[in-house]
Amino acid sequence: MNDRRFAISIHILVLLAKNPDKLLASDYLAGSMNINPVLVRKELSNLRKHGIVISKEGKHGGCMLARPAAEIYLSDVYKTVSSHTILGNELASPNPQCPVGKQINEHLNKLNLEAENIMVRQLSGQTLADFSNRFS
Repeated sequence: MNDRRFAISIHILVLLAKNPDKLLASDYLAGSMNINPVLVRKELSNLRKHGIVISKEGKHGGCMLARPAAEIYLSDVYKTVSSHTILGNELASPNPQCPVGKQINEHLNKLNLEAENIMVRQLSGQTLADFSNRFS
């Protein structure tokens, strides 16, 4: 995954974990990251769709964690935002006559899957609470 979605989502979730009894507005969350609130709302929508956050609309609305931070694994978050292979995309059209070109995408896909499985296993051992506790 070579974009910022995981970082944005984790930032949002750490802020929510640090404020478990408050509804936090997307403008506040965006201000913490110095990014456009639209990007935050997009990720909040995705996190809500996957049952990680809940939200309340309106003047006094905002969002909060749907369950305790100790029950949210970083692998859960990764899976909600993962849309790219971690090592990059396969080659568009390698030469099928080349002994390497005709097999490269198959082997790259296997390598990506192996690397992603290792990373997901690592993230599965750490909860949002664990990660959130790193911040003072």
